[in-house]
Amino acid sequence: MFDFFIDSILKATLGKTILNVLLLILCLYPVVGSFFWFAGALSYRFLKTHKRDDDWEVIPVDKQPLITIMIPAHNEEVMIEETITYLFDQLNYTNFEVLVMNDGSTDKTAAIIHRLQETYPRLRTVEILKNKGKAHAFNIGMYFAKGEYILSNDADTIPEPDALMKYMNFFRRERDMNTSAVTANMDVQNRTTLLGKSQTVEFTSIVGVIKRSQTAVNDSMYAYSGANTMYKKDFLIDVGGFRQNRATEDISIAWDHQMIGAVPRFAPNIIFHMNVPETIKDLYHQRKRWAQGGTEVWLTNIWKFLRHPVEHRYQWSMFLDSTLSIIWSFFFTITSAGFIGLMLYFLFTGDFERVMHGILISFVFVTFEMFAGFMQLLAALLLDHHGAKMKYLFFAPLYMLFYWMVNPVTVVMTFVPALKTILGFGSGTWVSPKRQSMKK
Repeated sequence: MFDFFIDSILKATLGKTILNVLLLILCLYPVVGSFFWFAGALSYRFLKTHKRDDDWEVIPVDKQPLITIMIPAHNEEVMIEETITYLFDQLNYTNFEVLVMNDGSTDKTAAIIHRLQETYPRLRTVEILKNKGKAHAFNIGMYFAKGEYILSNDADTIPEPDALMKYMNFFRRERDMNTSAVTANMDVQNRTTLLGKSQTVEFTSIVGVIKRSQTAVNDSMYAYSGANTMYKKDFLIDVGGFRQNRATEDISIAWDHQMIGAVPRFAPNIIFHMNVPETIKDLYHQRKRWAQGGTEVWLTNIWKFLRHPVEHRYQWSMFLDSTLSIIWSFFFTITSAGFIGLMLYFLFTGDFERVMHGILISFVFVTFEMFAGFMQLLAALLLDHHGAKMKYLFFAPLYMLFYWMVNPVTVVMTFVPALKTILGFGSGTWVSPKRQSMKK
């Protein structure tokens, strides 16, 4: 009886210890994560030089592989002409074609494309009668594409003039034979609003730092940049193309490639420019879609990791971080709601001492997170574009306070829709966002 009593106490103590450790990991996850990305980015910069192609060569015209620049378009009359004109007139590459997948547009997109075909003979188009989404349009376009390589280029995206030449330098050597795709470094084009400036910090720096870190650790990458990524067509075919019922085809295809042993590459030296959401509503919808897409790939692949852990050992860092991110999102949302409710209870019952104590404790925790986030942001701005974006450091607090709260909430809110998609009820149909012309 005594032994049973002691055993029960030990088990209870062990269980409590494990629970405390798990809670500590969840509390410190954002802080540790920031320092991890910080260290990974520095590793990429100073140690993993063989994974970069900062120096690139001009490929003679007679040796240039044929590239198909594919533009999936749905109601893009505002942007499509400017983008196509730029591609043909400004790119420093000769052997390419532009293929526009007109995905059930009901505006003047088709008429604009047909008019431009009179000027640009290498402009082709495929008319899809019913809008079924970007992934569906891209999968059809793969079989019309003449190029060995396919550049996914959104209708509002402008790659730098040397982009195609730089992309091809990532596929030329023997060590590049398993390179499935190369994703470029995004630069925010519309920086006139506060949201645009704060997203400049996020996209051109934070996203770049995370992708550098993922490249430095086991050649993993959570997502390609859907707006501008060069795919080797053979690898698209190998995984059956894009998943058409997913919220984010660029996240899904990146995981699918890595699960078959292909290697994704990040190219910080290739810059492309695109527009970002300028209203809270549009930004929230975008983040919900991203959150749902991230959860979908996690749910899709969880059993593959658990059943074949050795086979997928090089992707475990990616899987574990995604797992912790989803769990932490629920932890953050639930504990934040509980904390606010408790503080309101103490406030209404007149227990102001506990209210002040709670505020002070939360202030200490937020300070640690802000410091860790600031270090990540500082490294990001210093590394990306050779420090040219340091002037946007002023907008870093807005990013850390706002986006870090939005992201976990969107994960929680989209978990059920993501689960429904995995069960076969997903849809890839898209609605083109409101565009603004790039002309000044």
